Amino acid sequence: MPTVEVKREALLKALGRVYTDEEFDELCFEFGLELDEVTSEKEQVSREQGKERAVGASEDVIYKIDVPANRYDLLCVEGLARGLQVFKERCEAPVYRRVEPADGKMQRLVISPETASVRPYAVAAVLRNISLDKERYDSFIELQEKLHQNVCRKRTLVAIGTHDLDTVSGPFVYTARPPAEIKFTPLNGSREHTACELMELYRTDSHLRHYLHILDGRPLYPVIVDARGVVLSMPPIINGNHSKITLSTRNVFIECTATDPYKAKVVLDTLVAMFSEYCAEPFTVEAVEVVSPDGQTTLFPELPYRTEVLSAEYINSRVGIRESPERLARLLTRMCLKSEVAADGSQIRVEVPPIRSDIIHACDIMEDAAIAYGFNNIARTIPATLTIAHQFPLNKLTDLLRVDVAAAGFTEALTFALCSHEDVTEKLLRDVSSTRAVLIANPKSADFQVARTTLLPGLLKTLAANRNMALPLKLFEISDVVLQDSSTDVGTRNERRLCAVYYNKAPGFEVIHGLLDRVMQLLAVASRSSAQGNDKAYHIAADQDPTFFPGRCACVRVGSAPVGRLGVLHPGVLAHFDLPLPCAALEISLEPFL
Repeated sequence: MPTVEVKREALLKALGRVYTDEEFDELCFEFGLELDEVTSEKEQVSREQGKERAVGASEDVIYKIDVPANRYDLLCVEGLARGLQVFKERCEAPVYRRVEPADGKMQRLVISPETASVRPYAVAAVLRNISLDKERYDSFIELQEKLHQNVCRKRTLVAIGTHDLDTVSGPFVYTARPPAEIKFTPLNGSREHTACELMELYRTDSHLRHYLHILDGRPLYPVIVDARGVVLSMPPIINGNHSKITLSTRNVFIECTATDPYKAKVVLDTLVAMFSEYCAEPFTVEAVEVVSPDGQTTLFPELPYRTEVLSAEYINSRVGIRESPERLARLLTRMCLKSEVAADGSQIRVEVPPIRSDIIHACDIMEDAAIAYGFNNIARTIPATLTIAHQFPLNKLTDLLRVDVAAAGFTEALTFALCSHEDVTEKLLRDVSSTRAVLIANPKSADFQVARTTLLPGLLKTLAANRNMALPLKLFEISDVVLQDSSTDVGTRNERRLCAVYYNKAPGFEVIHGLLDRVMQLLAVASRSSAQGNDKAYHIAADQDPTFFPGRCACVRVGSAPVGRLGVLHPGVLAHFDLPLPCAALEISLEPFL
């Protein structure tokens, strides 16, 4: 979930009333959000960079609010305040309109065929006669960054460019050129650079270096120029300094270049809807003609409204409530989904605004109705099923055993269920044919090629990562391994195991042996020495395993059946995991004890 940082004073001013932190936290919960933290810029800098760096930082209170990843309209203080105001029924949701310029001279963006190989799509719009101050400007820039990181997927899908329209002249051309032929002064720069120079310059930039890979190695770079050849931007890297926006900017030209045309429309609609509030005619956006390479002309932004119809019974049955259609329509209206009861009295007609791109199915509307109703207000009922659930016996045993092994002085670890093929073969000095590893068909990384057949490699990696901590290190894990099994319908099976390691200057075989005795005591399994003639008693017997030191390995048996091994690990195994000190290990299967 993205986290939005807003100044408390600015947000409460937009809301038109004062909330305590507790009251605002409750309001966020009612609206389906979460107030994650109340802090200040000074406190954040002090925590991250030290107190000396915090000198001069603002002490304004900042709310950090977790927002659902699909609610792009709540990523700025404007959209957040507007949504909360509508939710509290203090105002109605605004109606967003696309208008033509008063002088009839519509701006035009022409897309050239050369862009097809890099970023083939573009959309644009104009915010006319907008009034900006420092807070609005900062919010405008912050929303662009939030969108870049979220729906734009770090600019790979969409890149946003915003420009002072009064400093450039249309029509604008979106084209692609060899990087050596692109030359301009970048945003906040002091001199001109070619695109090649900029790519080298930004390789050490903490912010822009993360986007260079999008263009690296391409013969053509995208660029937007005006009628006089002035470079507005080189998407998705940097805008030009000539058209940068300032607090005195009155007309903003917004362009979005993209590899995904739908995402580009969503981003443009969201950005202009949020800040059209500050235009001389609020919530109006001036259209721009975008001419595609085939000559087709389209007006943007689209700002589409659509109507969905669903039954009150559908909402009531899914949420678990019994509300009238009129009441449900009012709940949805509070969520910026203007709704009314249809003529038949059982259907609800819902108007979905352009800022709610997250509404793609009736279930999304139903979810908003549930949020507005209040999850805490939904009556708790027993599910209409014929059975009552019980904990799976193996899981119950596992949970009980974890507590007692931890009480024995061992620290629990949770390691990856996937590992490399080398981890379960060569590093453990085992032959490939001895493992029954399940291979991953298309592994994304060499570290995750197979499902683990033993818990030992994960614990040894954890020891290696923490070997500088105070000795001894005592770790355990109770989890599943995956083994090939031709007797099952899927050819594999899971097996629940306990694995423990003791790492110290001395091997500590007696410590691991003591843990085994304690575990068996907890499992109510007697030792053979104390239960003569008991065919279900356990004992250990000398064994050979390449993972363990010769002569220091034992097989754990319950009756005549082997359930695991314990011993001192072979120095070769320790060397493979960069462990310089001796280590004893135990691994047993828990399933025979159910």
